[in-house]
Amino acid sequence: MSSCCTPDGSCHTGQAPENTTSTAVSDGHTTVYKVNGVGSAHCQGVVAKAVGGLDDVIGVEVEIGTGLVTVTTGGAPDDGLIAETVDEAGYEFAGRA
Repeated sequence: MSSCCTPDGSCHTGQAPENTTSTAVSDGHTTVYKVNGVGSAHCQGVVAKAVGGLDDVIGVEVEIGTGLVTVTTGGAPDDGLIAETVDEAGYEFAGRA
C-alpha cells in the first residue's frame, strides 16, 4: 500500500476525490483488475500514471474506493507486467476482477 494511505485504505491529500480518472481510449482489448489501496484521488492518479505508462496500454480508468482498474491495451494484456507495475507503484495487485 502506498505511504499516503492509512491502514483502513483512506488517504488524505487535501484534494476532493473524483470518481474515476482515465486516459483517452480507442479500440483495443479491455481488462478489469482489482487493486487494493486506492482510497484517494492521489492514489488513483499514481496507479493510472504507472499503468498508463506501459507500452501497449492505450487507456486506463481507476475507480476510487473499489480499486477497479480498467485497462485497454492494443493486444492481449500482460497481466504479469501490469501486476509488477502496480506493486512497484506501492499498491497491492489482486488480479482480474
